[in-house]
Amino acid sequence: MPRLSATPTLALLTLALTLPVAGAWPAAAAPPAQTSAAASFRDHPGTRTSLPRPTGPYAVGRDTLHLVDRARRDPWVPDTARELMVGMFYPALPGTGTPAPYTTVGEAGLFLKSSGLGDSFPAETLSATATHGRVGAWPDRRRHPLVVLSPGFGVSRFTLTGLAEELASRGYVVAAVDHAYESVGTAFPGGRILTCVACAKVQSEQDMEAVTAGRGKDVSFLLDRLTGPHSAWRYAGLIDRNRIGMAGHSIGGASSASAMAGDSRIRAGVNIDGAFHAAVPAGGLDGRPFMMLGTDDGTHRPGGTDASWDQAWHRLDGWKRWLTVAGATHYSFSDIPLFLDELGLPGAQPPQTLSGGRSLDITRAYVGAFFDLQLKHIPQPLLDGPTPTEPEVVFNNP
Repeated sequence: MPRLSATPTLALLTLALTLPVAGAWPAAAAPPAQTSAAASFRDHPGTRTSLPRPTGPYAVGRDTLHLVDRARRDPWVPDTARELMVGMFYPALPGTGTPAPYTTVGEAGLFLKSSGLGDSFPAETLSATATHGRVGAWPDRRRHPLVVLSPGFGVSRFTLTGLAEELASRGYVVAAVDHAYESVGTAFPGGRILTCVACAKVQSEQDMEAVTAGRGKDVSFLLDRLTGPHSAWRYAGLIDRNRIGMAGHSIGGASSASAMAGDSRIRAGVNIDGAFHAAVPAGGLDGRPFMMLGTDDGTHRPGGTDASWDQAWHRLDGWKRWLTVAGATHYSFSDIPLFLDELGLPGAQPPQTLSGGRSLDITRAYVGAFFDLQLKHIPQPLLDGPTPTEPEVVFNNP
């Protein structure tokens, strides 16, 4: 079964095996080179990681929502109602609010421990990563499209913060979702940190299909609570209900297709390097646009080992693009390789592959261009074909 989203044993928090490295190592052990790099880093505790500045004209506001769907039982812990934690990013007025944290120390610690990086990358450093969002920032009062983001299986929404900030700076409200019991650790109200119960239960392709379907239901519930008559969010008036899109990484990308299949309110979607798990129905998505963005290796090229991409491509019945990125690996589309590069830690990109910063720039550029075209109807030459400024990006048309 292809990719992280289809491989539960890999999804069980062994992120170190999927980060861009010259050679993989077990989560519990480090390559010999890590010792000196880790020691050097510990000798300089003031070292700080940071996200790249967003390119759009808006400042970025930050808010957090806790939602409980009392009409649904949690699929992993059935004696509880389904819960979501949602990071809201929105276009804001400059100079207002206070700097937003990247994540909590507790969440950062569980993530780093699960990925075999806990000894060399202190949780406090990841938590204190410099972001560009500001809590309590005054919103720009115009109406903006909404984009939902869903992370990979076993990881949290904070790994997509760089993309979320970029979209908000370009004039989108962004809802980044943590689905309960599907990450190594997500903080919920009451001092709770919910861990990945699903990681121990997902064992088959059918289980992965259930994950994507469940996340699709999560997103429909989220849209009800954001755009319904009694919104759970204080700034719900910012959202243009007629312009909603979704993107996700790994199984979050499959969930974009699943959510679109079940909810016509979602007008456009992106799958970032995730197996589809039959999320695209045989009859397509009613002509709605969809983009596939993945690694240019033997997995997600046409005819690659993940046959779900070929199947999805032929089922998609609207505007579509199949883009692959040379030198990228599965987690290149998230924030994490950027931090490893900044710290000079093992796990950063080997020679002649994409740096963490470059891969995040590509992700932000193409996902942003897709939603600018599909939700704002702004022409995007970047999506017309290969360009000399983005030589790593391959346009596939099988």
